[in-house]
Amino acid sequence: MPLTRPVKRKLAHTRVVTCHGYQREDGLWDIEGRIVDTKPYRFKNRDRGGWIEADEALHDMSIRLTINLDLEVQDVEAVIDASPYNYCQSVITVAKNLIGLRIAPGWTDKSKKAMGSNRGCTHLTELLGPIATTAIQTIVSEKMKRSEGKPQGSSNAFLNSCHSYAVDSPVVKLHWPEHYQASNDR
Repeated sequence: MPLTRPVKRKLAHTRVVTCHGYQREDGLWDIEGRIVDTKPYRFKNRDRGGWIEADEALHDMSIRLTINLDLEVQDVEAVIDASPYNYCQSVITVAKNLIGLRIAPGWTDKSKKAMGSNRGCTHLTELLGPIATTAIQTIVSEKMKRSEGKPQGSSNAFLNSCHSYAVDSPVVKLHWPEHYQASNDR
């Protein structure tokens, strides 16, 4: 079902976030994210030759995490193809601070700290949330295959993370009955 019809309005900004997960030949996994921001109008910008044209990328940034099956970051590459300031290019090496971290509970705080706050890039840091979700979605099928279809303790990580994974939900009751806790609220 689509959103309801909005009141009359005018487009002011577009942000597109795209993530892809790849299984590599060497047994590792590449998780790539890209963020592109555009405006539907032309505006002044000193660092980009005077103007950024309508629908030209204000931000076009990508990051690749290479991870193992345990979701541990083995390598990182970041690129900034478009930004409002030339100085933005100087932060891409900060992403290497993610090496050694594991995508697991606490990832958001740890990755923000690793990306260096005012020493890093807000946009690349923002990509790390959807990249983490993409990593889990990419790797879960391989983990299930290796454990003959049983979610090797991974169910615990998802318990109470959303409505469907609440310990009193019918989804948990069906798939992980050992974790199900009946409630009178549903």
